[in-house]
Amino acid sequence: MGDPDGGRARSLIGESVLRLEDRPLLVGEGRFLADVSFPDELHLRVVRSDTAHGLLRGVDLGEVREAEGVVAAWSAEEVAHLGAIEFRMTGFDELRPHCQRVLAAERVRYVGDPVAVVIAEDAYLAEDAAELAFVDVEPLEPVLEAWSPEAIAPLTLEHEHGDVEAAFAGAHRVVELEAAVGRHSGIPLETRGLLARPVDGDGQQGNRVELYGIAKVPHYNCATIAAMLDLAPGQVVGREGHVGGGFGIRGELYPEDLLVTYAALKLGRPVKWVEDRREHLLAANHSRDQSYRVRAAVDGAGVVQALDAEFFCDQGGYVRTHGATVPNLSVALLPGPYLVPAYRVRGHIRLTNKTPAGTYRAPGRFESTFVRERLMDAVATACGLDPAEVRRRNLIPPEAMPFDRGVSTLSTPVVYDSGDYARLLERLLDHIGYGSLRESLAERRAAGEMVGLGIGMFVEKSGLGPFDDVRVRRTEGGGVEVVTGAASVGQGMETVIAQICAEVLGVDYGDVTVRHGQTDMIGRGMGAFASRVTVMTGVAVYLAATELAATGRPADATFNADHMTYPYGAHAAVVSVDADTGGVTVERYVVAYDVGRAVNPMLCEGQIIGGVAQGVGGALLELFSYDADGQPLATSFMDYLMPTAAEQPQVEVLLSEDAPSPLNPLGLKGAGEGGTNACGAAIAAAIDDAIGRPGAVTALPATPESVRSLIRGAVTRRLPRPPEVKQADRADLRTHLSICPRAPL
Repeated sequence: MGDPDGGRARSLIGESVLRLEDRPLLVGEGRFLADVSFPDELHLRVVRSDTAHGLLRGVDLGEVREAEGVVAAWSAEEVAHLGAIEFRMTGFDELRPHCQRVLAAERVRYVGDPVAVVIAEDAYLAEDAAELAFVDVEPLEPVLEAWSPEAIAPLTLEHEHGDVEAAFAGAHRVVELEAAVGRHSGIPLETRGLLARPVDGDGQQGNRVELYGIAKVPHYNCATIAAMLDLAPGQVVGREGHVGGGFGIRGELYPEDLLVTYAALKLGRPVKWVEDRREHLLAANHSRDQSYRVRAAVDGAGVVQALDAEFFCDQGGYVRTHGATVPNLSVALLPGPYLVPAYRVRGHIRLTNKTPAGTYRAPGRFESTFVRERLMDAVATACGLDPAEVRRRNLIPPEAMPFDRGVSTLSTPVVYDSGDYARLLERLLDHIGYGSLRESLAERRAAGEMVGLGIGMFVEKSGLGPFDDVRVRRTEGGGVEVVTGAASVGQGMETVIAQICAEVLGVDYGDVTVRHGQTDMIGRGMGAFASRVTVMTGVAVYLAATELAATGRPADATFNADHMTYPYGAHAAVVSVDADTGGVTVERYVVAYDVGRAVNPMLCEGQIIGGVAQGVGGALLELFSYDADGQPLATSFMDYLMPTAAEQPQVEVLLSEDAPSPLNPLGLKGAGEGGTNACGAAIAAAIDDAIGRPGAVTALPATPESVRSLIRGAVTRRLPRPPEVKQADRADLRTHLSICPRAPL
């Protein structure tokens, strides 16, 4: 291909070169799942429950099987041998009974719960036939609140370090807060889907199956599907193509993935399923939906001596592949960039009759950052301090690095590897002209406008191990090929990996071909999630390319890591509020973010800007709501509102490289989630400032209706007060200080 930027000599690491991924997309050569078809292809549709909670008395598929074009139709009885889908991460034995089977039997637990499948000659016939299914459900009262006594309570995560009780006994003042983040999730342009194609192998017809549309974690999904179908790992092969957005929600192993693969093998023909948007909003993983009660013991200088927190996490109807990942991350990262010498937290996982929940960009951190930063604003108000000043007084100093947080998450101890949090905060404040900006906003308020400024700080996690394997070799035409078990979900990984490889080998980055997501090309792979690819795959490529440069022979390399890296940042938002409607306009948005070392600053900035768009949605617009019967009220874009170009602010990005990670030779940290993390916190604080009510916004999204109520002095919209869990009630709860190891690949 050659160098897209003209072949000029330069250091490639740290330069904003153009993306290698863009050309096929721009010229119409993209190959998304819907673009892939094979002869003799069948199409699958899912019959879903329209009742939130009920006893499943039976599914009559008689008319379905007689319908035009129908090849097969199955309910739970025909696929009972497939079992339930296990955890990929953060699994606990207590959660295992609540894993989701591929089709519901005996009971349905949310609107959208799969109860049967129909396979037909084309998608239209399959959809028509699916409507003929008779699903006999005896309705039960739905459980819609995580703190309801009727909610299933399988697990509480608990952690404590330091002398919490002594800190509160000796506190100058105690600041308390209740706060909640509503249910929303990722809405990629490309919905979920899968195409399974039986292929010949070893001379036997159909003893292998290729999966198209697989994303995020191809090796894991293929190995798990193979195990559930009683096949050898190599008999299920992933073929990753272009992916129209990931964000945590795409690429996990869902019931439909097993059903499509099983159907293809049983029927001996390619089987394809692509969900429509309504299905996606009903059945793909939701996220967030956490409510907190927190209190801080504060000394006379406004320094937090202890943090005591309790929260409820609404898991929905089943526990899916992420297990307890989201609440576990909330437990571990709630203290954020602040010292907090004593910390106690209890996170209750509860099952309700809503769509099952999983991860979404900055899972557990968008929620916990919102709560923590609201608490810091409350401390500032209680102590008569400026919001920026109270943060200065509480930040972990750079000389304390590495800083052991005293808790574990994702199988690793949380030890902040490097950081100068105060320096980044000052850079943000200098950039926005903090003092003069506050004065100008005060003048506008005095003139009758409702305008305000809010800030929020955070620590992220990235570079999750435990390993990444790569193979690097020179090709006959003078190029270089990199084979990796990582995946591409649109984040620019091919470009970044090519830059690192080209830097070491002294070639044009456009002459580096990155092969990914093809599970038969490399034995194992971790995929793309948790902002891990640049750190883990990038360093593995650096090691392999270094060996290749030294020896001249094709090189394999593995990078192992037993600790994550911890990028960090600060957000500032200026908003204006319409006093009549309660509508909020984000006038200015700034993100300062330390990425350790930026391989491609332009791509880092793009990740941050995209993250802000999703953060704005979660802060102001996006909400999966339900009526009293558990019927979802947001099943189309008429009801589920997302930011458009009109709502998205121009984002100013201050990219910092002050704190390279000492945990890898390139000093890399991840950039994928920092744009989302503190968005809700900064916007909420700005709304408070605009309407002149400190601490008013305690629930997200801050919709026009809720903001209008705040302006009128009404009680803020919040979730009902969760019950206090007394010590006696916790006698039978198992204490968990970290999570179980990830399942081996």
